[in-house]
Amino acid sequence: MNTKVYLIFRIIVAFILLQTLLYKFTAHPDSIYIFTKVGLEPFGRIGIGVLELIAAILILIPKTIWAGALLTIGIISGAVLMHLTQLGIEINNDGGKLFYMAFIVLILSILILWKQRKKIPLIGYKL
Repeated sequence: MNTKVYLIFRIIVAFILLQTLLYKFTAHPDSIYIFTKVGLEPFGRIGIGVLELIAAILILIPKTIWAGALLTIGIISGAVLMHLTQLGIEINNDGGKLFYMAFIVLILSILILWKQRKKIPLIGYKL
């Protein structure tokens, strides 16, 4: 993977994670609706927001890219699963925007982790 493309992927993931924090931390009505519907309001909303903040920072630091990507995959897999099982693709007439952004972040994070696979402690050197 081209180094510039790889950097752009990391920036896109971090940007989307950071951009959604505004909604979580300010208790935006859409965010409250989502987390209430899945039974995680308010602690899940705030906790997941903190984890997304950590993931966004880790994915931008060269030595911790793998950790940020792995954390992002875990968080966003849950978001995609919630969309597919409890929330639906479209939430409050958003046209599926939240779902598609989550799916893009998931795919990019998988690609980032794949590129970083040899740097993962304990298992990376075996790959």
